[in-house]
Amino acid sequence: MKWRSVAALAAGCIALVWILHQAGLETVIRDAAQAGWVLPAMGAIHLYQLFLSALAWRLSLGGSRLTRKNVFVARWVREGVNALLPVAQVGGQVAGATILVRRGVAPVLAVAGTVLDLTLEAASQLIYTLAAIGILLGLRGDRAWFGWVGGGVALSAAGIGLFVAAQRFGALRLIEAGLERLAQRWPTLATWSMQGLHATLMRRQADRASVLRAVALHTSSWSIGTLEVWVALMALGHGIGLVQAFVIESLAMAARSAGFAVPGAVGVQEGGFVLVCGLFGVPAETALALSVLKRLREVLIAAPALLAR
Repeated sequence: MKWRSVAALAAGCIALVWILHQAGLETVIRDAAQAGWVLPAMGAIHLYQLFLSALAWRLSLGGSRLTRKNVFVARWVREGVNALLPVAQVGGQVAGATILVRRGVAPVLAVAGTVLDLTLEAASQLIYTLAAIGILLGLRGDRAWFGWVGGGVALSAAGIGLFVAAQRFGALRLIEAGLERLAQRWPTLATWSMQGLHATLMRRQADRASVLRAVALHTSSWSIGTLEVWVALMALGHGIGLVQAFVIESLAMAARSAGFAVPGAVGVQEGGFVLVCGLFGVPAETALALSVLKRLREVLIAAPALLAR
């Protein structure tokens, strides 16, 4: 792990310890333990989210030769590596793309399709977050929250725009160079030919029907996370409506995505839940117990994925 990642993780851990201390660690652990029975339901919901995300990835790849099972396994491993291993977020994408290549996908298509999928997933999350902001504007008369939420969305939109612009102007040549370095860690990549990577990505982007369907699938996947928050808070004894759960899941996951530089978004996810849940009167200790349940579900789903590699 690079020193920047170590420093970011240390800062996240310090923030997490402070947040837990403020809320009461014993209370958080007790509440999460008592609601642990809901983990299988949360896991089932998340697996369906992964399935929809896998279908979206399949569309980005052109998917005619890929079975749903194969792309689901690749998507599952991709998430498992990113969630549990101390690597940069690119680690999961490489692991997932490697599985696709083993299943017969041309390396150049596996990389181009993965880049496109990452772009569409980020764009769909932005749509999801904007929908939550619109709902929140209608639910709350005050606008004290709008500064930090609006600022985060603006940065996300700018980041996506720059990412797309970089793709259009041929920055994928950097990926070719990066894969050469990554091949030192993942020997499988040493045999990958990236010739025509930019042209392949442009062809996949030009398939408007597949792009729109993939965005719809990703947006649906994000939205289904609403059910996970809803059932978890119900189990924690603080039931809320589905609309409120939609906003909590959307903005908390946006905060987690913004904390990509911190391994596992440690401290970032927890802070996001405390802030967003507070908008609906959910106590900090309950918000943190919700985050603990999310972490436990993450391990429950992601750990077996590492064995599937």
